[in-house]
Amino acid sequence: MLELPEAIAIAEQVGSALRGKRIRSVTANQSPHKFAWFYGDPGDYNGLLSGHTIESATHWGGMVEMWAGPARIVVGDGVSLRYVPAGERPPSKHQLLIEFDDSSSLVGSVQMYGGLWAFPAGQFDNPYYLIAKQKPSPLTDKFDYSHFETLLEGEKLESLSAKAFLATEQRIPGLGNGVLQDILWVARIHPKRKVATLSDQELRGLFRSVKSVLHEMAERGGRDTERDLYGCPGGYKTALSKNTVDTPCPACGTIIKKAAYLGGSIYYCEGCQSL
Repeated sequence: MLELPEAIAIAEQVGSALRGKRIRSVTANQSPHKFAWFYGDPGDYNGLLSGHTIESATHWGGMVEMWAGPARIVVGDGVSLRYVPAGERPPSKHQLLIEFDDSSSLVGSVQMYGGLWAFPAGQFDNPYYLIAKQKPSPLTDKFDYSHFETLLEGEKLESLSAKAFLATEQRIPGLGNGVLQDILWVARIHPKRKVATLSDQELRGLFRSVKSVLHEMAERGGRDTERDLYGCPGGYKTALSKNTVDTPCPACGTIIKKAAYLGGSIYYCEGCQSL
């Protein structure tokens, strides 16, 4: 799933590989998916985008945004984006296919769920998109400990788990269930630990872990559990993930475990992250 580190990497790759390419045609929703979301009628995407040139790309939380003349293209965290060079055939199943004048293409495929939105600039009111644009990124100086403390204001800390705090309610856009595993491991906090039980020192350690782990993930082009625009895994080697479950913890040797929690999987080391 696209989260902040992968969105950064893919936005940079899109800007490098696609900038200046003119859109020849667009096919949206060719392979219908129950949880693929579009802006308006996907049948209108070709008329909206064709003839325009990809000018730039950026990221907002776990989203990637592309500029194409007066239009914008935004893909959400459940979308796999792949660049297909000229001479290679795009996959037959997809939810978005953008073909360029040079016969290369960009393919968007939804995994579990995801948005593929194309719209005239300024007309997209998706709340997740707007919040991601408004809130400071954890990779910036504006995301300091004072801001981190405000995320706890008004919360019922006795019932709020560390996982729920980090990865729900868009408190930190782009920080989801994938990247939080290593963040909590580095902070030595169990995903089920209630925030009310954390000391001031542990909260400060969690803040530093959010900053440092996300920075390293972004620097290395995303996690090794995810793939970039060219289908290559990221360079950040995850300590706790589907790749490492049932293997020894790199810090203490305890076997890494997996469990279902809050609608997704958690990975943890009982030696490093006690309850």
